[in-house]
Amino acid sequence: MGNAMTGRERMLAAISHEQPDRVPIDFGGTRDTTLVVEGYEQLKTHFGLETPTELCNRMMRVAVIDECILTAMHVDTRAVFPGAPDRSSACDLGPDRYRDLWGVERVRPEGSYYYDQVHFPLSGVRTLADLAAYTWPDPTDPGFTRGLRKRLAWVRDNTDAAAVLTLPAPFVHISQYLRGFEDWFIDFATDATFLEALFDAVLEVTMEVARRVLSEVGADVDIVFCADDLGAQNGLLVSHEHYVRYIKPRHRKYFEQIRRMSPAKLGFHSCGSVADVIEDLIDIGVDVLNPVQVTTARMDPVALKQTYRGRMAFWGAMDTQHVLPQGSVADVKRMVEERIEQMGRGGGYILAACHNIQPDVPTENVVAMFRHACEYSLTF
Repeated sequence: MGNAMTGRERMLAAISHEQPDRVPIDFGGTRDTTLVVEGYEQLKTHFGLETPTELCNRMMRVAVIDECILTAMHVDTRAVFPGAPDRSSACDLGPDRYRDLWGVERVRPEGSYYYDQVHFPLSGVRTLADLAAYTWPDPTDPGFTRGLRKRLAWVRDNTDAAAVLTLPAPFVHISQYLRGFEDWFIDFATDATFLEALFDAVLEVTMEVARRVLSEVGADVDIVFCADDLGAQNGLLVSHEHYVRYIKPRHRKYFEQIRRMSPAKLGFHSCGSVADVIEDLIDIGVDVLNPVQVTTARMDPVALKQTYRGRMAFWGAMDTQHVLPQGSVADVKRMVEERIEQMGRGGGYILAACHNIQPDVPTENVVAMFRHACEYSLTF
C-alpha cells in the first residue's frame, strides 16, 4: 500500500472505516487494554527490563506499559491518563485495603490478584436528602488535569502513535460501587426516582472532571475513551427498556459534551454481551466499541462486522477467557489471523485483548499475539 502509515494514521484510518496498511494494535492505551501486575512483571523479564512498575488502576491492579515494550511490539496507541486529585477522601486503610475518592472501600484478600469491594457507602440509603448530604468528590481539584499537556507533548515528540485520552466512567460503574449491586438493581424496579437522582449526582461530578480535562487536551488528542459496563455473559445487565429510559439519555449528555469539546474519535468500553445496544451507541455518537467480548452471547465477530460495517468500529476481540490463557502460541497466531480476516478488511478494527490480560496468560502468548498481528497484517 505504499509508504507505511504512522500509528496515529493507522488508528484513525481504522476507526474511520478506511483500510490501513495493517491492522492497528493497542496495548496499554487504556486502563482496560493492559496487563495485570504479575503478568507484566513476567513481560518485563522477557524484555530484560528492571524499571519500576506503575499502576494505572489500583482496583484492577493493571500496569502502565513501559515505552520500550510498546516500541518493540509496534503498538499504535499511547495512553493519556488524568491524574489523581490532591484533595479527597482517598487513602490507605491498612495493608492491601484502601478508600477511593468516592468513599468506596476495597480490600485485597491474601493470595488474590484483585481487590474486593467491602463498603458500599450508599447501600441502604433511602432518601434524597441523604443522597444530597453525601460528600462528593470535588471536580475542580487541580490534580485531575496536572501533567496532561506534558504527557501529550511527550507522546507527540517521541512517538508517532495515537494519543488516547481516558475520561472518568460516566455514572454506571460508580453508582453501582456507591449503592451496592443489590440495591442498584432493585432501584430500577422500586425506586427509580432515587436511582435517577444518584445517576445525576455522579454525572454532575464526572462531567465537570471531563470538561476540565477536555479543556486541557481535548482539542489535541486523537481518541477519547471512557467506560461503563452494560453487559453480562448472556445479555444486558438491565432490560433494554430500562437502558433506554435511564442510561442512554445520560450517556448521550456525557458524549455530547465530548463532541462539543474535542474532534477526537469516541471510544466506549463495555464488557459482556452488548449486541442489543450497539445501534443505541451509534445513535449517541460512539465511533468504536471495546472490548468486543467474543465469548459472550451474540458477539460473534463475523456477524458484528457484517451488521455494522462502516457504522461502528471494533477494538479488541482477542479472546482472554480461553485462547490466550489456555492455547498454544500456534493457537494464538491462528486467532490473530482469524480476527484480522473477520474484522480487519476495509478498516473498522483495532486488535487488542478482550479486556486486561490476566496473570495466567503465558508471556509467549502475549508476545506472539502482538508480533504476529504486525506480520500477518502486512499481507493486506
